[in-house]
Amino acid sequence: MRAVVLEQPGQPTRVEDLALDGPGPGEVLVRIAASGVCHSDLHVRDAEWERPGPIVLGHEGAGFVEAVGPGVASPRVGDLVALSWYYPCLRCANCQAGRQWLCSDTRALEHRLPDGGTRLSRADGSAVMSYLAIGTFAERTVVAADAAIPMPAGVAPEVAALIGCAVTTGVGAVLKTAQVDAGASVAVIGLGGVGLSVVMGAVLAGAGRIVAVDRVAEKLERARDLGATDLVLATDPEPTLAAIRAATNGGFGARASFEAFPFVDGSRRILGSNYGFAVAATDFPRYAELHLAGRLPVDRLIDARIGLDDVEDAFDRMRRGEGLRRVIVL
Repeated sequence: MRAVVLEQPGQPTRVEDLALDGPGPGEVLVRIAASGVCHSDLHVRDAEWERPGPIVLGHEGAGFVEAVGPGVASPRVGDLVALSWYYPCLRCANCQAGRQWLCSDTRALEHRLPDGGTRLSRADGSAVMSYLAIGTFAERTVVAADAAIPMPAGVAPEVAALIGCAVTTGVGAVLKTAQVDAGASVAVIGLGGVGLSVVMGAVLAGAGRIVAVDRVAEKLERARDLGATDLVLATDPEPTLAAIRAATNGGFGARASFEAFPFVDGSRRILGSNYGFAVAATDFPRYAELHLAGRLPVDRLIDARIGLDDVEDAFDRMRRGEGLRRVIVL
């Protein structure tokens, strides 16, 4: 099968023919139908995040199950699945408490399947890793069954792919992490796939004012189409901050530090949001159903459909801040 391989961070990727073993116990073989090109892949490509090589990039994908290993009851052969880049162990304390995004025993961050292995290799037999244990810039992949979440009927593979990362991260940050109240003001700084998903999440939450901030006018217009109420074209820091304050009635100050009393007295919070607090098995289908109901227009994040050979061009465009989500379609 063909796949986009990064030999070492900082080097150009190249498309290679790789061997792929079949699924073992608790694993499934997925024929990739679509994969978004996410900025996290670019961070690895450009050596901003150190990862082992050689490795097949891609972590925002969806496809059809072609085979299942022993002991797998779900998904089933033929299912369209969205792939989660953080498969849970389902046994650790965090998983048992329903906080799968904090799973302590997953091997996804090691880019390995639960048994510690990879199913990819070159013709000489040398192993190739799979980014976050799903490696979606490829024609096929073998993943943990718990990373493959069946999608409702009618969901397009491109939409399912984006639900696997950008949509869940952004919408979940609003609905699950911050739990934004109806009528609240929300400022969204940076309008890539995740930022625009935050805008969509803020609309779902019923936010009163949704202030979208970016350096690219095209992205601001897309944010307006998705429901942003105020647009701020980021230029120099001071005018940008002044515009955000005006739109949010003084939403934040220029200081990075904060005074303890008003922070406590105002019951304010600083929140980190990993993967939108995702429990993929329930959240992925939920976001898919919202899309099918017309309330989450995920397809409007896509500005181009490309092939495996176009990944480096997609990275170049991303570095320049051009366009929205480019999706590899196979």
